[in-house]
Amino acid sequence: MKITLRQLKGRSAGYYGLLGTLALITGIGLAAAWYMEHHGHIVTGMNNQIVWGLPHVFAVFLVVAASGALNVASMASVFGKKVYKPLAPLSGLLAMALLVSGLAVLMLDLGRPDRLIVAMTHYNFKSVFAWNVILYSGFMGLVVTYLWTMMERRMNPWSSYAGLAAFVWRLLLTTGTGSIFGFLIGRQAFGSALMGPMFIVFSLSYGLAVFLLVLLGASQWGRRPLGQELQARLVRLLVIFIATAAYFVLVYHLTNLYFAKQGGLERFLLLEGGLYTTLFWLGQMLLGSLLPLILLLHPRTSGSRPMIVLAVLLVIFGGMAQMYITIIGSQAYPLVLFPGYQANSTFGDGVVSAYAPSVPEWLLGLGGFSMVGVIVVLALKLLGFLPERLDDQPEEPGNAVAVTAVH
Repeated sequence: MKITLRQLKGRSAGYYGLLGTLALITGIGLAAAWYMEHHGHIVTGMNNQIVWGLPHVFAVFLVVAASGALNVASMASVFGKKVYKPLAPLSGLLAMALLVSGLAVLMLDLGRPDRLIVAMTHYNFKSVFAWNVILYSGFMGLVVTYLWTMMERRMNPWSSYAGLAAFVWRLLLTTGTGSIFGFLIGRQAFGSALMGPMFIVFSLSYGLAVFLLVLLGASQWGRRPLGQELQARLVRLLVIFIATAAYFVLVYHLTNLYFAKQGGLERFLLLEGGLYTTLFWLGQMLLGSLLPLILLLHPRTSGSRPMIVLAVLLVIFGGMAQMYITIIGSQAYPLVLFPGYQANSTFGDGVVSAYAPSVPEWLLGLGGFSMVGVIVVLALKLLGFLPERLDDQPEEPGNAVAVTAVH
């Protein structure tokens, strides 16, 4: 089976309108970052208790989704599912776009992005943050190499090796991202060994949801009809990932409920947490998990493109809700210093912290999402990341898949 990759023409008013809108939102996000950098922390909703705000929610979601977006390429090269081979270049492109955008939001939100060179040249190998700097840069390098072996005919024999290396590295990357929270004991909801594997499962769900959204949009606007069989395979895969992510969330909360010292935290998150409780039950579990499963499994909606798009958007919304609860809700709840006793101080010990994200925080986060769109839309026009055909093609047993990029 021969696969020919071609660029999108990108000459219509709709294309330039989309690109211009995405670029404008990205520019507004950069302006918001400059505003917060110039005026300081006081213009955000963050405080001494909640030091990671809404931009971190966007950034971590994008970084986690980057790992999962590469799963389609891994299915082809690592697990031998040749039907996914035509989509492997798009998978690698989306993984890079999500990672770059997530890290951009992260650096702009942390403050002093000019000191990035220090983080890149001075490592404290006892710090999980230092590990992640290595993991992020290594992932980017491996994905670039993987794309090169896929799209350069002379390098095709090395594609499976590069794909395997990228697959192993992305597992390490997502484990490292989850371990940022799992290794911290300064917040009651953190410090759990489940965080690493749970973030791996989250990445599979979020990444495939974003990939499906981009694929459906590109096939529609690029006039390359997506085959029903390929679409059904991706939908079934997403169903498995959504259900597995919900299972890990259930195990996490049941584990916390088993320990008496975590009873207050679970009561806060599941019953008395106000916005966080609403986001968990309504945002993450109902809209982000249960409803997408119904839409993707019901015979009347599972094959409908609009319903699949709706389900994918709900999964992304549920993922953002999960990150908001994990990052901000966990900071809002006070650390239990002395189990069985109540601690009070002028610093706010024992008090649930209030947080309301400011407009610049929203704009920076949305700018990160738009940055993903800018990278993908430009790359699809300038380079051949999409196959010439997306419809179902018969595959003869034993035949190799050759990928050719046409410029």
